[in-house]
Amino acid sequence: MENPIQHLNNSLSWAFINHQQESLDKYKPKLLVNNTETSNYVLTPLLEELDRCRSFIFSVAFITESGLATIKSHLADLKMRGITGKILTSNYLNFNQPKIYKELLKITNVEVRLTDLSGFHAKGYVFQHEGYSTIIMGSSNLTAAALKSNYEWNVKLTSFKDGGLLEQFQCEFENVWNKSVPLTDKWIDAYQILYEEVQKANRKAHTVLPLIPETAQTVFSSIFPNKMQQSALRNLQDLRKTGEHKGLVISATGTGKTYLSAFDVKNFAPNRMLFIVHREQILQKAMIDYQRIIGGKDSDYGLLSGTSRNTNAKYLFATIQTISKSSTLSDFDPESFDYILIDEVHKAGASSYLKIIDYFKPKFLLGMTATPERTDEFNIYELFDYNIAYEIRLQEALEEDMLCPFHYFGVVDFEHNGQTIDDTAMLSQLVANERVSYLIEKIEYYGYSGKAVKGLIFCSRKEEASQLSDMLNTRGYRTVALTGDDNQEIRTRCVIELEAGNLDYILTVDIFNEGIDIPCINQVVMLRQTQSSIVFVQQLGRGLRKHSDKEFVTIIDFIGNYKNNYLIPVALSGDKSQNKDNIRRHMKDSSYIKGVSTINFEEVARQQIFRSISNSNLTALKILREAYLQLKNRLNRIPLLIDFIENDSIDPLIFTDEHSSYYHFLQRIKETVSHLSELEQKYLVMLSTEVLNGKRRHEIILLELLFIKEQVSYEEYVNALNEKGCLTDAETIDSVKRVLDMTFFTEPTRKKYGDTPVIIFTQDQKFTFHPKMAHSLQNNSYFSESISDIIQTASRISEQYVCNEQLTLYKKYSRKDSCKLLNWNNDESSTMYGYKTKHQTCPIFVTYHKHEEVEASTNYQEEFINSEILKWSTRSRRTLESEEVKSIIESDSRKIDLHVFVKKDDAEGTEFYYLGKAHPDQDSAVQASMHDKNGESISVVHMNLILEHSIENKLYRYLTES
Repeated sequence: MENPIQHLNNSLSWAFINHQQESLDKYKPKLLVNNTETSNYVLTPLLEELDRCRSFIFSVAFITESGLATIKSHLADLKMRGITGKILTSNYLNFNQPKIYKELLKITNVEVRLTDLSGFHAKGYVFQHEGYSTIIMGSSNLTAAALKSNYEWNVKLTSFKDGGLLEQFQCEFENVWNKSVPLTDKWIDAYQILYEEVQKANRKAHTVLPLIPETAQTVFSSIFPNKMQQSALRNLQDLRKTGEHKGLVISATGTGKTYLSAFDVKNFAPNRMLFIVHREQILQKAMIDYQRIIGGKDSDYGLLSGTSRNTNAKYLFATIQTISKSSTLSDFDPESFDYILIDEVHKAGASSYLKIIDYFKPKFLLGMTATPERTDEFNIYELFDYNIAYEIRLQEALEEDMLCPFHYFGVVDFEHNGQTIDDTAMLSQLVANERVSYLIEKIEYYGYSGKAVKGLIFCSRKEEASQLSDMLNTRGYRTVALTGDDNQEIRTRCVIELEAGNLDYILTVDIFNEGIDIPCINQVVMLRQTQSSIVFVQQLGRGLRKHSDKEFVTIIDFIGNYKNNYLIPVALSGDKSQNKDNIRRHMKDSSYIKGVSTINFEEVARQQIFRSISNSNLTALKILREAYLQLKNRLNRIPLLIDFIENDSIDPLIFTDEHSSYYHFLQRIKETVSHLSELEQKYLVMLSTEVLNGKRRHEIILLELLFIKEQVSYEEYVNALNEKGCLTDAETIDSVKRVLDMTFFTEPTRKKYGDTPVIIFTQDQKFTFHPKMAHSLQNNSYFSESISDIIQTASRISEQYVCNEQLTLYKKYSRKDSCKLLNWNNDESSTMYGYKTKHQTCPIFVTYHKHEEVEASTNYQEEFINSEILKWSTRSRRTLESEEVKSIIESDSRKIDLHVFVKKDDAEGTEFYYLGKAHPDQDSAVQASMHDKNGESISVVHMNLILEHSIENKLYRYLTES
């Protein structure tokens, strides 16, 4: 076994002498840059080091609130573990705003000092670990832009405690640290005065005298379409050129849908236009926005709502409640308007909207929404003839910098008598003094961008909103509770008060989910469980509009013990796959979020979500049917499996896992499909189960070839594999044969699959479909299309697996998968248990957190010593002299490959993460005793397995956390 010094020597050789030198990733020097295409950011390794360090020191010239927000939740977790750090900064160039120093004082486990060193411009981060330290140094200050979006160069280095570079860095840090002054309130007050004087002087120096006399009345103002709007406008024009009269725009909240529609109306130049909304509150603003874009006389614009009835206006803005009244509708000729626009059109399934759509006959009808998905099976797409003119969702809008960046913080909700708030919590628990204090602690810690907080707090019920508002007011906050009981006039007045700075928070239940714009919102607090990913995004979206007074919006989500917590990562990522592993991955790695936005979970909250993912049934028939219908409505046909991938919908593998095949799912929901014979159905089940998952591309490539020609020679198949960069050894190809001719499988499995081969390998060395398979493909077009769909979908899925290795690092595999992909002659998974040696391979399966009720004789001591070493145990009643044990201890000399598979717990199902090959540390092998359920002493052998690849940090953290 190599020692850590040797690992580091190898990494230095890799970095500075020969990059072909084998070396553990953990110790390799790395260049850190921000690359949005690969979702690699300087922030990611910085947070990884921070999460597992024993202490840290930062030396940074500049710090912004957004930069500090990226690490706040991680610092809170470190505080819970008693870990402290130091930050050395300055007021160089008066860049740092006074507020950032106040934010730093909130973090009590970090000591901050300020240097007056002239030209202080250092950027370095040092993390102390057990026996070594990691250094990140380069161009990045502690700002969100430097850590996530700017083009930056930083180097990450590893050093043991006696390393010269580390000593130099620490000596230099301590030298400046000891000459620096501690950050205090008194220092901040003094700096505040200096900062304001400098800002005042700068404003005076940059004042430009007006070129136009003050008496001039002309106002020059122009608004141009942004990138999204330009693309959408082109699409709308093209749509109309093809003779279409309807169009649908799907656009995330805050991306400028109203301006877009105004630009399109300007292009269309209608004689009259009707703009319909569902809330009076946004009518006036929409009309003003149109005036800015289109211009014209004030008399051209009119409102139809309540007491306002300017029905003759050229551009009429109406609420659905008013215009849908029969007495109002009868005042209009059906052809009164050339152009009609419906905002928040996902509501158009209601009778009032359908009444309007059926009555009027415009030349063009435009619908706009951020969320076209509905749960009542009404087809919005059909309403607009399936003409999606443009679509941009949250992730794309963030990437295009169309929205205000956000920092999301998932924090654990208040504990009452040792129990976290859940959906059975009584009102008294929700508004207890202790919970209010806890709420204040969190909203103060995570803060907001700007001079004063302007927040929305979403509550779970009306009584909670009202009583919580009263309690916050007694604590010095200025808040008001608004519910559906409050009329429009009261709501509007409260919003104006919030915008003017006369209120700190509006507390509400659901009335502000949509249909209202308050761009100044800089903090959104969620005090209710997530019942719907759509509602979650709507509420988050209340703060995503850009505003000059904020750099970002803070989202604080109080996560209780709710069964629907799994919806949080679903909503944030936009993942609709219903695949638990995908959702877990979004929890482990949030690099999918674009721009300078970040997603952060406090540790306890993170674990609650993981539990929710494991305990939830995401594949219930009702859920799958709903997602299926949404895609069917969008496509206006029965979707193929490949459609689910191309439209980012359900993971197609779920249909196999839950219903044997997609065909059987369609039958289950009573969809009209063509008839398949019993054998044809079994062929579908076999290929859906064994090929669709794409874990080995070889079967897929052979089936693709056979779809093109009746016979494929051995040589042609090998050439095709070579073209795809796949393994072409005889053992792998023989394994492919055994899978497709079904000799690999057990007798019960063959019976399940029809016991009739998919392919046969002829005596003249050619592959061909079995005659029964070929007959069905030739004579049943639906069967042929279904098989083709499976192959095409499998090919797409297979892109995530490497084809020149038997197994792909960190992907998940079952015991049966390991038998198949390691080229065993037969499926021996039923007798594999924890491990089995065969064909010069030994797959080892470990359930890291075993169930409390597991029998003592199988409750082996298995744990990661670190990210490279797994302490592992053999089966019970084994000794150092047992042949199966000796074969593992001597695996290197016997040329037996050990493959390690680990899953967190049994809630993950039958699949395990593949952690790569391992080598036994022979010196660590020791025979020990354990007791069975009867108290009898039984022998077991422990040893350390050294992984060839250091486990990636996020997966290691996920697996090891309890």
